[in-house]
Amino acid sequence: MDITTFGGPVPQRGIGVVAPFDFALDRELWRWTPEEVSLHLTRTPYVPVEVSVDMARLISEHETLQHAVTALDAVRPVSFAYACTSGSFVGGIAYERAMCASMSGSGRGMPSVTTSGALLEALQELGARRVSVITPYTQSLTDALADYLAEADIDVVSREYMGLTGEIWQVGYRDVVELARSADLTDADCLFISCTNLATYDVIPQLEAELRIPVISANQVTMWSALRHAGAQPTGDYQSLIDPAARAALAPYCSKSAGPSAPSAAVEWSPLAAAPEPAAPTPPDDPATSLDLG
Repeated sequence: MDITTFGGPVPQRGIGVVAPFDFALDRELWRWTPEEVSLHLTRTPYVPVEVSVDMARLISEHETLQHAVTALDAVRPVSFAYACTSGSFVGGIAYERAMCASMSGSGRGMPSVTTSGALLEALQELGARRVSVITPYTQSLTDALADYLAEADIDVVSREYMGLTGEIWQVGYRDVVELARSADLTDADCLFISCTNLATYDVIPQLEAELRIPVISANQVTMWSALRHAGAQPTGDYQSLIDPAARAALAPYCSKSAGPSAPSAAVEWSPLAAAPEPAAPTPPDDPATSLDLG
């Protein structure tokens, strides 16, 4: 058979992704990506600084992003994404918007998103105004995330953090699930799992089934937003942000009492601590119950 009969590969739309120098989860981003979309990734330059507020500022400088987007633009992406939560919230909302403008300006005016901007889009999509957050960060970086959300009139009703300053990609699913189970969700409309270097694709359906609340993560919202700007739909069964059936299944559990709650004090997490039992049992026919957390 003459292969040229098929006329070449499936036409692709490209998304240019700028990631921090230590980003290690390229494959996770691809899991939300449909067949007709290609991801083109590049990294920010290495800086010898641990994960911190200082590092977040260094990897989000406009000149750094402009150079990265200019390089990516050679393959003509139809949208750009800056895949870093801390780097896009550390300067507040005005700085995040300026980052997007700077990226678009270096990329033929194509739409650009950041993880923290995508987070606000996702919360609006879900109608969530009160959020519990869990992070792998230190307290200071976690507090900076809460400040960013507060600036957007999002009430952070609880926050938990791991206190890590490096190699966050090494954190396993079990640790992510245990930290999520320990979060106080009493007054929350949504649980957000921060950091694009934290793997979350497979744990989102399980946590939504157990906790009876929408669960969103940094990589998920980044890809959801970037793909929408590229005119494509992300893949992700049983994730309420993406799957209408999953969102409808959560609707009966998502009514909360009126009025925001004051943010709780941050509580440092230890992987050695016993995780509390989930508030509600996982439905026996839910596919997420088979997830291996080992």
